[in-house]
Formats: sequence, C-alpha cells, structure tokens
Amino acid sequence: MTWSIVARDAATGAYGVAVSTCAFAVGSRVPYGGGRIGAIATQAFVNPLYGVDGLRLLQEGRSAVEIIATLTAADEGRAHRQLHVIDREGKIAAHTGSACIDWCGAVHGPQISVAGNMLAGPQVIEETLKAYIAASALDFDERLLVALEAGEKAGGDKRGRQSCAIRIWAGEPMPSFDIRVDDHAGPLAELRRLWRIAHQRYVPFQQASPSRARPAGVTDRAELDRLCTDYAAAWNARHPEG
Repeated sequence: MTWSIVARDAATGAYGVAVSTCAFAVGSRVPYGGGRIGAIATQAFVNPLYGVDGLRLLQEGRSAVEIIATLTAADEGRAHRQLHVIDREGKIAAHTGSACIDWCGAVHGPQISVAGNMLAGPQVIEETLKAYIAASALDFDERLLVALEAGEKAGGDKRGRQSCAIRIWAGEPMPSFDIRVDDHAGPLAELRRLWRIAHQRYVPFQQASPSRARPAGVTDRAELDRLCTDYAAAWNARHPEG
C-alpha cells in the first residue's frame, strides 16, 4: 500500500528513506536507518521487527542480502511483506512477498532501491528511480522529494494518498533530517512546504546538536542563532521560491 526509496548519498555518505502512501502516518512505520550502517523500509503488511532486528544486523555489518534472508526466514507472514535494504557498502536487496497486491515490485540503481505495492503500475517506481538518478546535482533531501513527486505524477498508490515522509541519517544513530505528513489531502505538496520551512532553522539546529564528534554541541544561544541565520540565508539564496 506504499512506495518507498532507500538510498545512500554518494556525495555525503548519508542514508535516507522516503515514502508515500494512502494510509495514516507512514513515517512512523516504514523507515528505519542509522548513520554509517544503512537503511531499511518495511511495508505492505508492515513488520516493525524487520526494522528493529534489521538495524541490529546492519550494526553487525551484515550485508543487505543476508539481512533480507534472515528476516524473512524467521517470519511466517513473509508472503504478505515487502522489504528493501541498503547496507553500509551501498549494496541493495529487496523482498516482495507472493501475496503482495498488484502492482508490486522493486527496481534499483547505483546505491538506490525503489519498491512498492498496490500501485497504479510499474511506472510509479520506474519514474521514481529515473527522477532520482536525473537529480544528482540536488541536495540529498531534495533529490528524495523530487523522486517521490515523480512517482506520484506517474500514478502513485492506486487507492489515493494520505501521508508521506523523509528521514535521513548523516552520520549518527539519530536522524539528521526527519519530516513527515501524517494526514493530508495533498501530502507531497505539504511535505515540500515543510521541507522549505525545515531549512530555515530545524536543519542548522540539528547540525549544532550534540553528536559523537562534538558531544556538547553548540550551547551558546547567540552563536546558535547566528549559525541558523547564516545557514538559512545561504540555503534560501540557492533555493529561491517559485
């Protein structure tokens, strides 16, 4: 009932998941990942243990192929599941169960997989992949958004639309970018609006937060305000509205 992207940004090493569906709060169920280890999307009849256990396997350095095999072998409901994974080497593996509803399937390119079920047709994931590859000059978050928009234009979820999300892990266990629309008549248009708002303060604030490399983060309020203001001014100059 969903289509999603799992990808690694070759320029930065960040991992991301982008997803859209005709169901409530897809961002709370489908995307899992971590900095430097990989990303997972679990969908169709979502099995959240695929995300939880899959992250542990990614942390252990297991390959995408091994992870798919391990997770599905332990699940008697695997015929109803769809799952795709990108590992720390940027390698892809995907599973589409035999009981998933047409149209369903997956395609992949260099360091990207697109998978979906209950779609208008194969063109949804094909156009998503094509748009992602063509948008290599864009920042990773915008590239994921543009790819979802292309899939929506190609028909998207054949039942309609309700929610969508983008999560990115730049290098830490927690997301560096995490925006979602849980319930909206035009979720991708709303996600694009939130994407622009996120870059006004949320993104630079996240960058200044505590990390393994800088455990205290930025705690001087004046410095934080200056960092956010400078970031937003530079970003807006590169991304004019309209």
